[in-house]
Amino acid sequence: MSITSPGGAAFEDLTARARIRNAALRYFTEYGFDRTTIRDIARAAGVSPGLVRHHFGSKDELRQACDAYALKALHTYADRALTDEGLNDPKTTGEARDLLNPYQRYLARALIDQSEAAAQIFDEMVAVTEQYLQRIDKQRPDPPVADLRTRAAVTVAMALGVPAFQAQISRSIGTDILSPDGDRRVVLAALDIQSHPTISPDTARALRQGLGMTDA
Repeated sequence: MSITSPGGAAFEDLTARARIRNAALRYFTEYGFDRTTIRDIARAAGVSPGLVRHHFGSKDELRQACDAYALKALHTYADRALTDEGLNDPKTTGEARDLLNPYQRYLARALIDQSEAAAQIFDEMVAVTEQYLQRIDKQRPDPPVADLRTRAAVTVAMALGVPAFQAQISRSIGTDILSPDGDRRVVLAALDIQSHPTISPDTARALRQGLGMTDA
């Protein structure tokens, strides 16, 4: 998991505080909050445990800083990609995605570990997704039959499944999805799935009726 500052600074060029935060992001992602120690983070950052506590206080406070940093990356992505310009410019969308990619597994792990900010992380991801769905809803030939919030929440849950199941997906397709080849395969698969419905509107309507659900 390669994490640098938003400006792309190399690890050795970062301040001690930034190195600690980035090391914590990696360890919390790979091993979870409970299994990670201040000593682990200090060793990875090349500092003393005392300096970790000097900058961040406790491990809980360090996780709060990591949560806030990952959320900042999410907001940056939304500000760039989920605008009219971003949605119509593949280059802008790609650049925004590159900024968010290093933090997707962290966000998924934070939700699994039920960090203090888990609810905020999920809710903000849902809010970002609502913005996106509102835009593409205008292009739909038929109106949605489910409410915006529920569709956004389910979309977020499905999207987080990819980084959350990184090990299993990588094993299944025979390549690490964090590698360039694996990432390319996942993106192509996601685009193919999202651009081609797996069932027709008529089939969906029949299934809703069979389940006793109305479109109203």
